[in-house]
Amino acid sequence: MEDVLIRVLSVFLSTLRDVAPIIILLVFFQYIILRKPIHNLRRAIEGFFYVVAGLALFLIGLEEALFPLGEVMAQQLTSPDFMGAAGDVLQWHDYYWIYAFAAAIGFSTTIAEPSLIAVAMKASEMSGGAISSWGLRIAVAVGVSISIALGAFRIVTGTPLHVYMIAGYLVVVVQTMFTPKWLVPLAYDSGGVTTSTVTVPLVTALGLGLATTVPGRSPLIDGFGLIALASLFPMITVMSYAQISAWRAQRKNFQGENNESDNDNDNDNESADDGG
Repeated sequence: MEDVLIRVLSVFLSTLRDVAPIIILLVFFQYIILRKPIHNLRRAIEGFFYVVAGLALFLIGLEEALFPLGEVMAQQLTSPDFMGAAGDVLQWHDYYWIYAFAAAIGFSTTIAEPSLIAVAMKASEMSGGAISSWGLRIAVAVGVSISIALGAFRIVTGTPLHVYMIAGYLVVVVQTMFTPKWLVPLAYDSGGVTTSTVTVPLVTALGLGLATTVPGRSPLIDGFGLIALASLFPMITVMSYAQISAWRAQRKNFQGENNESDNDNDNDNESADDGG
């Protein structure tokens, strides 16, 4: 118990040291540049304490649970005994459980990502409901799911990361030309908010664990890069979601106009029959 308390205190002090420059900067601008007091100073101090305590506990949770969990899952899923290929040379298609696990981890962690929830709520609010909060979150989660599964495939096969990045950004550039301009910045931001507190630790642990267990892979060279893919594909899926939504809206309006035109024709015919 004493060791645990010492560890918590050590991480807390380390986090306080890391956050201190931000606090000093804010206080400097508030009192020296703006020359105005901080409103609700007591509440601000309490909030600062909660932030530091939360970050410290989060860092402890990463080291004690999330990182080990991701590495253990990667080791277990790539075990020859589990894959039923003991003594055989494994091929890329033998790792299908890894791809499924990577896709599931990418989707579930993104749905739970606090930063994405905040952005989706604000996007729905500012667009007057034109952008669905859940629709945006699911679109981003699908993109992350695809990217993490593809990243696992890249590690298994040993193909270079830059090939995926170049091809992906070519798709993004082309999509940008055909996506409604008001949604392009949101799509680009959606790629950034995925690399946050929940997604990064598990995805990084999965990549390192997979690169460690797959024969011939280097954790340093092959274990990283999943986060880059996780930032790329949500842009593609969000813009695809926007394009599909715009197409459905146009189709609905077109059908509505056709129905109104048919009703007008029917009314004209009825009028002509009555006149006859």
